[in-house]
Parts: sequence; C-alpha cells; structure tokens
Amino acid sequence: MSHRHRRSIAPVACVLAAVALMSCRNEGVDAYGNFEATEVTVAAEVGGRLLSFGVEEGDKVARGAAVGAVDTVPLLLERQGLVARRAAAAARAREAAANSAALDVQVTIADRELARTERLLKASAATAQQGDRAERDARVIREQRVGARAARGSATQEVVAIEAQIAMLDDRLARSRITSPLDGTVLTRYAEPGEFVQAGQPLFKLASLDSLTFRAYLSNAQLTQVSLGQQVQVGVDRADSIATLPGRIIWIASAAEFTPTPIQTRDERADQVYAVKVMVANPDGSLRIGMPGELVLARRGATE
Repeated sequence: MSHRHRRSIAPVACVLAAVALMSCRNEGVDAYGNFEATEVTVAAEVGGRLLSFGVEEGDKVARGAAVGAVDTVPLLLERQGLVARRAAAAARAREAAANSAALDVQVTIADRELARTERLLKASAATAQQGDRAERDARVIREQRVGARAARGSATQEVVAIEAQIAMLDDRLARSRITSPLDGTVLTRYAEPGEFVQAGQPLFKLASLDSLTFRAYLSNAQLTQVSLGQQVQVGVDRADSIATLPGRIIWIASAAEFTPTPIQTRDERADQVYAVKVMVANPDGSLRIGMPGELVLARRGATE
C-alpha cells in the first residue's frame, strides 16, 4: 500500500464563504483564512482484483488497521513454484557436496598411488606405462573434484537466488493487505470491491481531523505581533454568532507573497502578506476542511 500527502485546498464555495465572513468582520479581527488538513491518498501497491474493501466515506480508521485486500492467489501459486525449485536446487547442492567429499577421498588415494608408482619408477620396479596411468588417474580425479565443487557452488547460489525471489514475493503478499497509514477519517473512496486495480492506483483518501490547520495572511506590520508557539484565537461562524477557539501558531512564512485574491487583511493597502498556520484542536469534529475563519492575535499585555 502506498500513499502520498498533500495539503487540502479550499474549494470555491469555501472561498466565497470566507469573503462573506469578511464582509461582516469586526475591528478586533486581524486576519482571515480557511481551515485545511494534510490529506493522504492511499494507493494499491500491487495489481490484482480487489477482494475486499471495507471503508466508507466518513469512517474513522486507526493507524495500521486492515481495510481491504488484493487477490493474492497468483502470488501464492508463484511462491509455491519457487519453493519447489528451491527444494530441488538444495537437493542438487547436497548431492554435489557428497560427490565432492567422495572425490576428496579418491584424490588422496590417487595421489598416494602416484607417489608409490614414482618411487617404483626410480627403483626401476615399475614400467613407464604404469607411471602414466597413475598420473592420469590422479589428474582425472582432481578434475572431477573441481567439477563437483563448482556444481555445489552453482546449486548453492541458485538456492540463494530463489530465496531472494521468495522474499520479494512475501513482501508483495504483505503489500496486498491494504492498511491505513494513520489515524484519520476517510474523505473520499475511489474503488469498489471486485474491481481490478493497478499498482499505484488510488483507493481512498483520508486525513486526521482531530486538529486542523488554520491558514491566514498577515501584513508586514502585523508580523511584530506574532511568534512561533504563540497562543491566538480563531473565530468561526456558528449560526448567528462567532465561536472563538484557542489556537497555536506553528508556522510563519519566511518570505512574503502577493495577497491571495479572496483574502483580506486588516491593512488592505499592503501589496504583500505573510502566511501563518495556526493549529486548532477539533475534538468534536465541528471544524471542516475549507471552513472560513478569522484570526485574533493576542493584544499587548494579554497573557499568552
């Protein structure tokens, strides 16, 4: 299972809602923006038929929880074939090792016979033909031993190669199990059980909604009022009132950018603004991705 992260972007409807919120702003508001979350798109890591897929949009899933599986029968059959090949290669390696051990003994005997024949030749007690035969026998046995050792090495390497292939298949089998990479809520589902999916094909998208990030834009003059870790207030529209939620600044842009078209700041004449991100807890799930809000900075003398 693979996944990729991306920062969610407020849809057009949310941007229009932000503009509507700005139209009724009060003087205590410092900036406006929208809530966003880091979305994770989970994709299939192996191709095959989607045997099971048990998530629906809005479901909450835990990190590591199994939510589906891709058909693994072809992989299992391939693995069985590799296991049989490994067993045959291991048997050949054992046979070659036994042959090599037997040839080691024969080489010892042949060397001993050659040495005895050479002593007899020096004493003129053996013929040249006997000497040639003893030398030939010793050389043939050595060559046979070299071949047996090579066969054993080849069979052993084949076993190692097959074990590597089995390990790769085991990894693919594990990846056939679709799991959630984090604790979060399913935002979108892209596939249905029974469909044939390709490796890399998106299956579902989720995000952690326990806390959302509020992105707002401040003018250069307002930067002197903010710092990382600072406690601020974020207002959201609730029926006929504005609910105020506590937040903490977790990021401040290092470079200015031109004011986004649907965003206004307190200093509307500023051509460039700085983006800031505020982490806001969302235990009851009332905040939504793309929801507009307003940022209120702590005033001088206020407790942070």
